[in-house]
Amino acid sequence: MEQSGGGGGGAIFMTLIMLFWLAVVVLVIAGFWKTFVKAGKPGWASIIPIYNLIVLLEIAGRPIWWVILMLIPLVNFVIHILISIDIAKAFGKGAGFGLGLAFLGPIFYPVLGFGSAQYVGSPQH
Repeated sequence: MEQSGGGGGGAIFMTLIMLFWLAVVVLVIAGFWKTFVKAGKPGWASIIPIYNLIVLLEIAGRPIWWVILMLIPLVNFVIHILISIDIAKAFGKGAGFGLGLAFLGPIFYPVLGFGSAQYVGSPQH
């Protein structure tokens, strides 16, 4: 007994999910890129692994050696939150927005990049 059909719907559904995911990825990269440009950094730096962490540290006003802390499990979680709060402050935003950057980056980085926030300089430590 031969069965036909049934596989086409799943393929279409997976294609739609992949297209949605691709759109989200492009939006996040664009938001990250715009955030870097607003801070006076090259936008392309946002897509280079490790180097984008170094540039984020510069924007946040933190020492570059913190990249090493980002490689230590559990410590990197705390450092990520601190850097996110400092980035928010560098754009005139509060700690709550910084927590949004830390925990909901795919939403908050496009808001920061495409929004009206202006880079005011890295916080002094």
